[in-house]
Amino acid sequence: MSRHDAQVSGIPGGPRRIALLGGGFSTDAEAVLDTWVLGHARAARPRVCFVPTASGDAEGYVDRFLTAFGALDCEPSVLRLFRREADDASLRAFLLAQDVVYAGGGNTANLLAVWRAHGVDRLLTEAYDRGTLLCGISAGANCWAQGSHTDSFGPLTHLPDGLGLLPGSVCPHYDGEPGRRPSYRRAVASGTLPAGWALDDGVGALFTEGTLTETAGRTAIARVYRVEPDGRGGVSEVPVTV
Repeated sequence: MSRHDAQVSGIPGGPRRIALLGGGFSTDAEAVLDTWVLGHARAARPRVCFVPTASGDAEGYVDRFLTAFGALDCEPSVLRLFRREADDASLRAFLLAQDVVYAGGGNTANLLAVWRAHGVDRLLTEAYDRGTLLCGISAGANCWAQGSHTDSFGPLTHLPDGLGLLPGSVCPHYDGEPGRRPSYRRAVASGTLPAGWALDDGVGALFTEGTLTETAGRTAIARVYRVEPDGRGGVSEVPVTV
């Protein structure tokens, strides 16, 4: 039995892994980070499911994914929840058959609410426990953590109720959007968000069993940061070499 067959039949297929992306097919014409993600899939030609919930299943976003991943060595598919067709059993079978689940960007709060309404949060937790690589950009990176820094409600703020598969908090667009860095630092310093990880645009961070094990980047200056309270009312911000 192959590792992929073992996964589909319900036998755990590898360590639990999450890849946070500060970019991808929608921002990276050379597909540096997407190729990096596929290199960590458990199958030589992985099944990759794009979940565009955070964008409201925007068709233009879906088209960009299919164009980008159709050119890579994988089997791309899309899970649309705003026009859901699969029943619960079919949805579970489909998600557990994937080697990679790629969550798109958009509104983190809306993504989490829709996933929970359809039970996708539980199915992705099950897939994660069985070795499916979970990844995503922006909202699709935020969702896996305990809490996140988000503009889901307009102004930059915190969202404390993520899926909790990755300990701590996540902040995307650390260098790419005005106000992200100081706002996230204040949230961590005050305890509003737990200590966590901040990603510049253009980086990827792979976590294995909750521990950072690898980083990648499109540029030499992009960074991943560990941000923690410093015990003096501020934060410690430690860059990780990419």
